Amino acid sequence: MKHLRLWVALGIFGLLAAVGSATLPHAQETEDRLFSGGSYLTTIQDSAGNFASRSVITLHADQTFLAVDSAEQGPNDYFGSQLGTWKPVGNHRIAARTINFRYPRGTDPGGVARSDYVISFAPDRRQVTGTITLRTFPLEDGNPLEDEGTLIGTFTFQGEWIKP
Repeated sequence: MKHLRLWVALGIFGLLAAVGSATLPHAQETEDRLFSGGSYLTTIQDSAGNFASRSVITLHADQTFLAVDSAEQGPNDYFGSQLGTWKPVGNHRIAARTINFRYPRGTDPGGVARSDYVISFAPDRRQVTGTITLRTFPLEDGNPLEDEGTLIGTFTFQGEWIKP
């Protein structure tokens, strides 16, 4: 009888271990889905590694996204803040897409811009790194939701969580 109980106990333990290890990868996915957002002060560099701007990006719990950039009002470009959405795409990673408007200036008729972000978080979510792919579209008939537009560049960034 003792041997039967031992084998039953070992069988149950083995089953629990197998179920636990099978669900472990899903635990991280669940944690990423439950991420409630936050704001990060970032430094953005162009593809050559030169300073491009500073930005505050905010990821809201409802999966909306806001970015305010130090270069928004010149001296070279005039554009508005970026608004969009984000979603988890992997272990401590999200993808985001934002839209903003380039304001008319001189002979420039203005336009629409789309930024595609890939953001990776440190495990404690206090630091971020990522890429931004920036594309532009004509204001009147461009479709930033479906078309590829004109590639302006790919930028990298790193940032730190803004503590409350």
